[in-house]
Amino acid sequence: MSVNPYAPHLTGDLSHEAEEQVRLYMSGKEKSPWATPDDAVLRRADDGRDHATSLRPAFLRDAEKIMHVPAYNRLAGKTQVFSFRENDDLARRGLHVQLVARVARDIGRALGLNEDLIEAIALGHDIGHTPFGHAGERLLNDVFHARTGRWFFHNVQSVRVLDVLYGRNVSLQTLDGILCHNGEFEKQVLRTSGLKDFEEFDAVVDDCWKRGDAAISHLAPCTLEGCVVRVSDIIAYVGKDRQDAIRAGLCSEESFEDGMGGAYNAWALRALISDVVEHSVGTPRIAMSEEGFAEMRRAKRENYQKIYGAKEVNGEFDRGIGELFERLYECVRSDLVAGRTEAPVFRHHIRYVNWRLAHYGRTYDWESDLDLTTVDYISSMTDDYCMAILEYLFPGCESLFPRRDHF
Repeated sequence: MSVNPYAPHLTGDLSHEAEEQVRLYMSGKEKSPWATPDDAVLRRADDGRDHATSLRPAFLRDAEKIMHVPAYNRLAGKTQVFSFRENDDLARRGLHVQLVARVARDIGRALGLNEDLIEAIALGHDIGHTPFGHAGERLLNDVFHARTGRWFFHNVQSVRVLDVLYGRNVSLQTLDGILCHNGEFEKQVLRTSGLKDFEEFDAVVDDCWKRGDAAISHLAPCTLEGCVVRVSDIIAYVGKDRQDAIRAGLCSEESFEDGMGGAYNAWALRALISDVVEHSVGTPRIAMSEEGFAEMRRAKRENYQKIYGAKEVNGEFDRGIGELFERLYECVRSDLVAGRTEAPVFRHHIRYVNWRLAHYGRTYDWESDLDLTTVDYISSMTDDYCMAILEYLFPGCESLFPRRDHF
């Protein structure tokens, strides 16, 4: 394995003691005493259709529920980092959640944790994300906050998508892991929160809408599986986003301080995963070494400087697209106020959500909070749909979008 000059002691190998414990867990003969057992699952409704069987344990059902909601399918059409790029090799958000699931399951298996719960959290963690990645999230939050004083964050919306909009009776443990996944607030040691029931969880979600970062930055998952997904989110994107930046022409192989270029991704997957396992196995928390944590933060910081904060990424939204988001928000909300049932928000969103909820004897309470309904609709859009509705509502605005052409 290549040597990272900023973390020369991270070889990707485990100590003898850790190796022995990992072999025991991976043999299937023993599970971690801190793993979440399937029979601990908590759901809002005691629906017979959700009862676990030997073939479909509790949290496996959650993973399947998530993969079969339309919002999951739409992740394939949403930006991870680069918008307006005709390059099929660049990761979309649908691939990102699979990469997180892969990293998290590798760690979880080595630690003797519940892999089904890990997979469910990972697959669902971005299901409420906006079009156009974090730039779209910022634009939607700006207008939502200006109108309501509340805050939009994709992790909170992801819970709403599964718990409210599609009413899938997903477990508390999975929803909590999704809510607490936010990799923007990295920690060297992650400990579980002790959250016990939906009453407490609902109060936390409400606080996130009201206080935004002030609440989200202090969240901790209630399971070790949720802690694993949280650190895996960063491990999965820190090297992959670098590869995409090189592929997109934003950076070169020589652009990065460690000198590893796109090979950093392979290094990170081995070195950082093994570091987490080494310092977490046999303990009731998820941790990294000082060297591993410092390197992960350094690489993430460099990504912000050279990729996420670059004009070629954020600057794509400076050409009036922010204003278009505000106009879109106002237009959608006006259609809701006026009850224009022929408008796209009714035809493509409200009717469809109600049709899906009818399978579970529920309806979409869209009238009680028109701003939240507006957010539900806009955040559900893929990049292409968002551009299409902007062009439909505001003819001539297509000139603001970069020309997309493979040639």
